[in-house]
Amino acid sequence: MSVELTANTSPETATETEWEPPMPPTDLIFDDGEPLESNRHRIAMNVLIRSLQQAWSERHDFYTGGNMFIYYSSEQARNRDFRGPDFFAVLDVDGTKERQGWVVWQEGGRYPDVIVELMSPSTARVDKGKKKELYQQTFRTPDYFVFDPFEANAFQGWHLQSSGGYQLLEANERGWLWCETLGFWLGTWSGTIDREEAIWLRFYDTEGNLVLLPE
Repeated sequence: MSVELTANTSPETATETEWEPPMPPTDLIFDDGEPLESNRHRIAMNVLIRSLQQAWSERHDFYTGGNMFIYYSSEQARNRDFRGPDFFAVLDVDGTKERQGWVVWQEGGRYPDVIVELMSPSTARVDKGKKKELYQQTFRTPDYFVFDPFEANAFQGWHLQSSGGYQLLEANERGWLWCETLGFWLGTWSGTIDREEAIWLRFYDTEGNLVLLPE
């Protein structure tokens, strides 16, 4: 309750108003109008999202999305300092809830558990530098991967160690990287998707089978 100060009231005798933390911004923007780097980047993102949804079609305890804003602090929201991974997955959340973006303080403080950034020559330095540092130190995302849809050899991944930062993952004999959080391998697959032939980043199960798309 506020106290009105008058000529007969000294600051020492006034009751201080209880401090309340500032409310997070409510005027969040969820679309900046910026497209993905290329049509291949768009397809590559949707392949990861749709195949994970297909693999776990009976589950409702996870959320996966891509090219969406992730709001993680009031300061970042006010500065319009957006961080939108190309693909991300969060476990142990209500996957049926409708979302325009991922707002950490509306999700019980949950950050993405897995992130994949689809690089291009213009974003590679940020994806492997500034963003990797953010995902390691602030998000504490357990598994982080980068892949260039136009350069199949530019595929790397890191797993967050409990006693430190990211440790570079070692590929198996097929060149795949293990995603411990999801329990799938991430590896390349050559073929045509949505009328575009390319080498795509795909999920594989523990037996080495390709995780299929819904169709």
